[in-house]
Amino acid sequence: MSNSSSTPPVPTDAATLPSGASMPLLGFGTWQIKGADATDATSVALEAGYRHLDTATVYGNEGEVGAGLARSGVARDEVFVTTKCPPDRGADALATLRESLDLLGTDHVDLWLIHWPGDGSMADLWQSFVEARTQGLARDIGVSNFDAGLIDEITSATGVAPAVNQIEWSPLLYDAAVVEAHRSRGVVLEGYSALRGGTLDHPAIVEIADRLDRTPAQVIIRWHLQHGIVVIPKSRQADRIRSNADVAGFELTAADLAALDALGVG
Repeated sequence: MSNSSSTPPVPTDAATLPSGASMPLLGFGTWQIKGADATDATSVALEAGYRHLDTATVYGNEGEVGAGLARSGVARDEVFVTTKCPPDRGADALATLRESLDLLGTDHVDLWLIHWPGDGSMADLWQSFVEARTQGLARDIGVSNFDAGLIDEITSATGVAPAVNQIEWSPLLYDAAVVEAHRSRGVVLEGYSALRGGTLDHPAIVEIADRLDRTPAQVIIRWHLQHGIVVIPKSRQADRIRSNADVAGFELTAADLAALDALGVG
């Protein structure tokens, strides 16, 4: 199977956000990666060709991710950086973002997300996000773990729609109605935990991977890209980080895509 330690061809697929920025569809996730592991993994990912990093305040690793970015030698303006704010920081959201920027070693993030819905209305917090965008602290702003109703609520309250909604997503969670709900609102769908929940062992995914001489992870990541959905696989292991990026050299057929879509909930 294709998981060479050499630098793989990294896909250049991207989504265009309201600011005009290009968000690479392939990103490197850092959830549950802490300390030196986070710095090392971030540096390896950038050296392998990833140009999109995803972290969050509650991950407790923004400083280490920033150190990995600095160590890599890749210019800051070549890397799309996302972080997230927990909803209970609503009263001091901008201070939370400035702390994130200090830890990451940058004067702005490319995307700042509300990490999950809090209790009650999100309108005031979302207004703080709009202000962060106005101040140039975040080029684009979005949400995570929101449904269409909550997206509509904050859009109606402020006149500003989120650029992105990051939700749990994989072939086993595929729902065409969810995809259409995002596209009809002009919101980019971003998936997390794509390689969890039994996806890597699912017989239908393994069959396609074996036939293509690819890993199940590569098949799942390729499925996201061909649907135009952002995917952020994570790993601490250098060979797996590289392998997960090696998805530019093959395509899934329409029949493969349909078979994978059929694994979902709708």
